[in-house]
Amino acid sequence: MNFVKIFLAIFAANIFFSNIAECSTLMKKLPVEVTDTGGTLIFSDSPEYVKQDGILYSDAVQGDVRIFFYHLNESDAPKKIAVVVEDTSGKNNTLRITRKTFPAPSPDYLSVGKAAQIAYMQSDFRDTLKLAPRERKILQEEMNTTTLEPGQLTYGVYDFHADKTVRVYILMCPKESDPVTFVNSAEILPKDEQRLRGTFKNMNRVIRLKNTYKPSDGLGYVLIGDDVNDLFKKGIDATDGSAVVNAGNYGINYTLEFRTKSLTRFYLSPLGGIYAGAVRFKNGKKFGMIPTPAGRIFFGEKTPPESEEVRLAREEGIAFLTKQLELEELGDFEGKIFFEYSPPGASNLPVHFILMPVN
Repeated sequence: MNFVKIFLAIFAANIFFSNIAECSTLMKKLPVEVTDTGGTLIFSDSPEYVKQDGILYSDAVQGDVRIFFYHLNESDAPKKIAVVVEDTSGKNNTLRITRKTFPAPSPDYLSVGKAAQIAYMQSDFRDTLKLAPRERKILQEEMNTTTLEPGQLTYGVYDFHADKTVRVYILMCPKESDPVTFVNSAEILPKDEQRLRGTFKNMNRVIRLKNTYKPSDGLGYVLIGDDVNDLFKKGIDATDGSAVVNAGNYGINYTLEFRTKSLTRFYLSPLGGIYAGAVRFKNGKKFGMIPTPAGRIFFGEKTPPESEEVRLAREEGIAFLTKQLELEELGDFEGKIFFEYSPPGASNLPVHFILMPVN
């Protein structure tokens, strides 16, 4: 970044450095290594506002799979949103469900998003679904008993391993219908303008700090979800073969791996607006889940929008810790630290993880 951009960023952030001590508000982007791994993500968020019954998304998958769906009932009648799986291998098939979240539907989108994230980060779920050759079943029976009233949002994530190929149908049907038989007559619904649906390979992302963080590094940050430092995943809409982009990387699970030389304080800070989620951490024998934020549903509404100069500076590697920037403290850690993170539905990106030396 050239001097003019840095100067404009400082001016836009209303920061004036009268002496070297004030430079503690300066944050530097920390260099990272990024690796995409894992199985297949089935992502269904288009149409987000569903006005009619039909199939929202469908594709055939095998191996490790994550299904992420996020839909709102915009019809005038109670509905079900369900996932139906069908063996297409012609052989006996087994699905081993390893993780899930499916909170109660609600018109409060942020509450649903927060509840889904917390449940997923706490999930220790095991179930087995057996399919006979060409048999079709609902993925989880709770979908058949959950009603989505008009104006309510549903948000679900399911991780499973399929021994052989299965076709996945994500659908909305009348409350009284059987989702399994509904598939026989259902049509695929057209996507909306955002086109947020598709099949994406390598459903997990590992972000590893290149160097051990030490106090002399000062304030540092790692960016998530800006499509510059953290690129959005590209995939295919299997319903029509078109190329799609997962703008926000929803359904992608991140593992952030840090090494610190001494005790370091970690924060999460949203940059795009209102945010409600959760992260999981592991540090030696310590592990747990942290709501972001804790004590209330959401935060980030007080962080002012970035100017173009500040955004460019941040993307290039310079950012500023101002009084207006909302932070959620994640804890003080030393040594090797892992955070599990996934962009929550109903929230805004990007976010950054901030590292601060503990004196």
